[in-house]
Amino acid sequence: MKCLVAVIGPTAVGKSQLALRLAQDFNGEIVNADSRQVYRYMDIGTAKPGQAERSLIQHHLVDMINPDEPFSLAIYHKLASGVIEDIQQRHKLPILVGGSGLYVWAVVEGWKIPQVPPDTELRHRLETRVKEEGGYALYQELQRVDPVAATKIMPTNLRRIIRALEIYQLTGQPAYQLWQKEAPPYPILIIGLTAERGDLYKRIDFRIDEMIKQGLVDEVKDLMAKGYSLDLPSMSGIGYRQIGMFLQGELDLPTAIQQLKHETHRFARHQYAWFHLDDARIHWFDVSDDIQEKARGLVQAFLTSFEDG
Repeated sequence: MKCLVAVIGPTAVGKSQLALRLAQDFNGEIVNADSRQVYRYMDIGTAKPGQAERSLIQHHLVDMINPDEPFSLAIYHKLASGVIEDIQQRHKLPILVGGSGLYVWAVVEGWKIPQVPPDTELRHRLETRVKEEGGYALYQELQRVDPVAATKIMPTNLRRIIRALEIYQLTGQPAYQLWQKEAPPYPILIIGLTAERGDLYKRIDFRIDEMIKQGLVDEVKDLMAKGYSLDLPSMSGIGYRQIGMFLQGELDLPTAIQQLKHETHRFARHQYAWFHLDDARIHWFDVSDDIQEKARGLVQAFLTSFEDG
């Protein structure tokens, strides 16, 4: 059964639940495509599948590295490709699940990521500029030299902004012009979950409230006690940054939670820059509908067609 099913969409829309059901129904295993769930100790704030879900269905590329270890798209792509091939070789169905568009499309479209080694001195200069001019100045520069990359990167994601500028300055070409594509040698079905914006925001807010109840503050406190700085790329992500500011006395908790909700709303809007509702490759389902049975029928038809073909 050499094929792949991908379940994509914005945060909090229900991707993990649907993927778990499909994995149960179709002898599948789940391959994580969330850029933050790769980190150990970061469970609540990343909405990582719990032990119950992971004991029920095998999950791959979760809890791989410590929060202070380097990780990149190139590393992810290599690992994900290997995991998917292994699942297929064992005659099971790989189900790619996540809202990190960079990770999803790297696998689905078979990106050949440019091997541009990091330049420590250049990165230091760019980081110094962030301190002197602010991060948005670098984002504006990226908009000028690589507007395609700028539409795919949040203005607050300094790590990716710096990497895109680094590639441009070292090669003289925008990063996306260097990325070649070679489609994987197997059929792919892409299921997209979406929701009306007001409903999606309610889902996000409910999830964040639940994260606070489950102990997100203590999770961030424990990470900081382990020595993981808030300056790390992993710790500067949405949720960990706001709660970290609360723990450092820079915000009160209600303000930190409100900022967390606001930033997550913005992130969800940004995800649609990766997952276009008019993309003919994506079979979209509104989560207000009966998505479980409709998605199951779609996967069944896909697999049957592949087997018959």
